[in-house]
Amino acid sequence: QVLLVESGGGLVQAGGSLRLSCAASGTILRFNRMAWYRQAPGKQRELVASITSRITTNYADSVKGRFTISRDNAKNAVYLQMNSLKPEDTAVYYCAAGLGGIDNYWGQGTQVTVSS
Repeated sequence: QVLLVESGGGLVQAGGSLRLSCAASGTILRFNRMAWYRQAPGKQRELVASITSRITTNYADSVKGRFTISRDNAKNAVYLQMNSLKPEDTAVYYCAAGLGGIDNYWGQGTQVTVSS
């Protein structure tokens, strides 16, 4: 069992930045992929960004060029740097860890609110 804990969310004005962190209770080296998802009110959860164990990254079109995902295996942590935030980025952001194409573990989420 792995516990994922997100932090770093908050209220920010449009154009601002936030850095989300996801701390794992154990090594993240065992996971093929770490990812950030988000879910806005009334919408389905969507993949924001992912990073594999080989540091291959993938981004949703809506965040390309603004968000950066990274991982620190020594600290068992994954980060999401979010720049040029827009009101439409407002959502609860979740960290996920996966093996074999399945997101096996999820964090409890952190709220990001971007004001216009």
